[in-house]
Amino acid sequence: MLSLTALLTFAAICTGMVLTPGPNMAYLVSRSICQGRVAGLISLGGVVTGFIIYMLLAAFGITALLFAVPFAYDALRIAGAAYLGWLAWQALKPGGRSPFEIRTLQPDSPGRLYGMGLFTSLLNPKVAALYLSLLPQFVSHEANILGQTLILGTTQILVSTLGNACFAMAAGTISAFLTGRPVWTRVQRWLMGTVLAGLAARMAMDSAR
Repeated sequence: MLSLTALLTFAAICTGMVLTPGPNMAYLVSRSICQGRVAGLISLGGVVTGFIIYMLLAAFGITALLFAVPFAYDALRIAGAAYLGWLAWQALKPGGRSPFEIRTLQPDSPGRLYGMGLFTSLLNPKVAALYLSLLPQFVSHEANILGQTLILGTTQILVSTLGNACFAMAAGTISAFLTGRPVWTRVQRWLMGTVLAGLAARMAMDSAR
């Protein structure tokens, strides 16, 4: 099955992606600031449901693809490296925006909060790319591909849920801190961009297993 090194490396990538600004984080942070922590956590429930849907679809699809197409691993490896490189550029490019910049949102009911979280998650290209391009890099062809994919997907969901929950709970405090200290926003962006760029380079140079 999965080695501890592979699992920890994948968890590190997931952590970097959670910390990189994207539609899910921007929505959850803005919702928490505008309507409170409970609203942010309800919205997070919808986001996590979207993760589970993507994980199940990708687990069965990746399993079939890697068995059917001999060069599928290399194609997905290159796509995954390119995507991480794009995320790094989004963090490092001039004029990049922090997710803690407040967007005004109207109060919504719990059902709508959950639905909007789910909708945001399902339409987030970062989630789709994660499951379709990155998971296969850590799957060994010599073991149960479906089981490994489900373990990796579950790891991503746990890391993302914990990370986003922390952001939702602390959104107001972090936003106030960064508003008065723009240098910290730039440090966060450059740190995450550098980490993602390094991971992209490592993945691009990695050989197929």
